Amino acid sequence: MLECVPNFSEGRDPAVVRAIVEAIQSERGVRVLGWESDEDHHRSVITFAGHNDAVMEAAVRGAGKAAERIDLRKHEGVHPRVGDADVIPFIPLGGSTMDDAIAAAHRAGEEIWERFGVPVYFYGAAARRPTRQRLELVRRNGFDGAPQDIGDIPAHPTAGAAVVGARGFLIAYNVLLDTPDTAIAQAIAKKIRESSGGFKFVKSIGLLLKSHNRAQVSMNLTNFAATPLEEVFHTIEQEAARAGTRVHSCELIGFIPQAAFDAAPAFFRRAENFIPSRIIETHFP
Repeated sequence: MLECVPNFSEGRDPAVVRAIVEAIQSERGVRVLGWESDEDHHRSVITFAGHNDAVMEAAVRGAGKAAERIDLRKHEGVHPRVGDADVIPFIPLGGSTMDDAIAAAHRAGEEIWERFGVPVYFYGAAARRPTRQRLELVRRNGFDGAPQDIGDIPAHPTAGAAVVGARGFLIAYNVLLDTPDTAIAQAIAKKIRESSGGFKFVKSIGLLLKSHNRAQVSMNLTNFAATPLEEVFHTIEQEAARAGTRVHSCELIGFIPQAAFDAAPAFFRRAENFIPSRIIETHFP
């Protein structure tokens, strides 16, 4: 089995998101575990799993529906993006290996290009160039929602490009601060992320959520087993207090493995939207 967690550049029109979900569900052998949308990020994350070939085909169908329904030229959101079907990662589950996930990523990329004419760039374990292993480096050389800004990366005129990859479990976790000062969130993000000398396997950015009038520290935790999650959170708390504010709330995006929860239950229970069914093993007894 494989899990797939594509991120689509639509978070404000439920009908469009639902159409993408239905396209994914149309492939037999796939179970959609859930999805969530954010209007400030203008982004939706859909999680599904199933047998390898079915998951690959479902991802392609989702990308095709996104290309049909989303015009990136009209997209405005605080989250960086390069395409309608912005990021499509494949993750090995029980019985599958990283090689299986890589093979699914490469096949999906080829199908997305052949069927829909959307250029595909591979990242993570599926990267075909060392310079494209890290997702943020692919984006840095691309564009941010406007095809006229694509630089040296070819893109579909309305759908942009898709970044398809293979990786292990990634935990997406957001911390909302009790301030609208984006500079504070950006400073905290810089303090905790690995690329700035912070915690290993932590990627983070600081954003303003206009709908909440609060700044957010948005994190991707790429190796939960090697990251002291409680220490990361307490560092955010301390830095917020030093800047004269506090943590308002926390949010989990997507699903987590049982091992992650067992390692840091307080960290996950702190998220306002955490429920036991967020643990992926509860769906596959």
